[in-house]
Amino acid sequence: MGKAKKSHPLADATRPNLLEDVFPHTLPPLIRLNGPIIERIDGKPVEFDVSDIKSRPIFISDTTFRDGQQSLPPYTIDQMVHIYDLLSRLGGPNGVVRQTEFFLYTKNDRATLDKCRELGHKYPECTGWIRAVKGDFRLVKEMGLKETGMLTSCSDYHVFQKLKFASRKACIDSYCEVVAAAFEAGVRPRCHLEDITRADIEGFVLPFIDRLMEMSEQVPEELSVKIRLCDTMGFGISYPGAQLPRSIPKLIYKLNRECGVPSDRLEWHGHNDFHKVHINGSTAWLYGCDVVNTTLFGFGERTGNPPLEGAIFEYIALKGDTCGIDTLAITELAEYMRSIGLPIPENYPFAGRGFNTTRAGIHAGGLRQDERIYNIFDTEKLLGRPPRVAITDKSGADGVAHWLNEFFGLKGEDRINKIKVHKLARWVIDQYDEEGRLTAISDKELEAKAREFYPEYWKKYRQA
Repeated sequence: MGKAKKSHPLADATRPNLLEDVFPHTLPPLIRLNGPIIERIDGKPVEFDVSDIKSRPIFISDTTFRDGQQSLPPYTIDQMVHIYDLLSRLGGPNGVVRQTEFFLYTKNDRATLDKCRELGHKYPECTGWIRAVKGDFRLVKEMGLKETGMLTSCSDYHVFQKLKFASRKACIDSYCEVVAAAFEAGVRPRCHLEDITRADIEGFVLPFIDRLMEMSEQVPEELSVKIRLCDTMGFGISYPGAQLPRSIPKLIYKLNRECGVPSDRLEWHGHNDFHKVHINGSTAWLYGCDVVNTTLFGFGERTGNPPLEGAIFEYIALKGDTCGIDTLAITELAEYMRSIGLPIPENYPFAGRGFNTTRAGIHAGGLRQDERIYNIFDTEKLLGRPPRVAITDKSGADGVAHWLNEFFGLKGEDRINKIKVHKLARWVIDQYDEEGRLTAISDKELEAKAREFYPEYWKKYRQA
């Protein structure tokens, strides 16, 4: 026999409980966490108090101008300066978007960096990116940067197959020479541990990190090494119980608690090969990595990186506050990206033209009665994007009424009810039943019909 079923008595109510402590609508749905979470590491149970994320300082960094450009035509100088300006507005005065990184190799790279810094923004801080070559620090020093990323690949696929080192020790020695050169130049090195989720953690990564921490003890704190954990192929896993090297919780635990890398010197950089890029970045935050590296709209090498706008809303949901973030800048950035020819899918979250557009009549009916029924949050307030309805043969009178009310900007008692939209709704159905139409009806077509069928509204609300 199975276990006895638990009884669940009905909690009857005559008024709705809309769970507004979790779904405030004026913000994205809030993430409430009850720690601790238990993980088994080296056979022992370890507690992680993930509920401290609300009070812990966490940040977003950006690689739109570095990794983000590796899948796109190069940006022009003016385009990069404009994007940087909007990134600063998005992150707000508290620097939630804390840093961004630039190539330094061409004249255009250096001119872009100069023009971005001329804007005078404190955040995001401009940093560099170089190869693990001592001579490249000359570029960093000449540009007056305080910090630079440097590639320190750590899986044997890279150490032996790509870089052709004779041994792991030779590889670590080489990397540490470059780190020493950074210290000598007065530049903080940020070591990018490429392919860490396919590396020998105990045999290579931890000894390398130990050595970096020892070197950092010999220099001022502002020069101490930062570590970027690069999930280069998207192999990282967020699930409790996953094994190294793919376990994100265990990776962060090893570096943070065994090697002594402080949380504010750990950064996660992911890729989306297995559709895990956003949740992996969030998991890194929860388990003690203070910084998640992102790109605008996820553009990046192969399948892309954690989308910056996704991290922004995750940040607000975890903190329960916008913390000075200007979410309207996301819409401006999306419009700008489209204007320079970069593709954003229609249904892309937060930024696609149709991300909050419904095509189902029953959904439109719900929107008409209470926007919260079918809109994820107040998209007009946070993104300047009111919910919309695309008109098809499935939209019904509810969908047509919603479209008309949004088009004329009608609120409250001024809104047109579905009884009054019969003529336009009938015209819509005829397009499909009589004309054999297959595509959605465009706003331009509907505007013409709205002017024809509702001249009094047109005169009052469109010509005023």
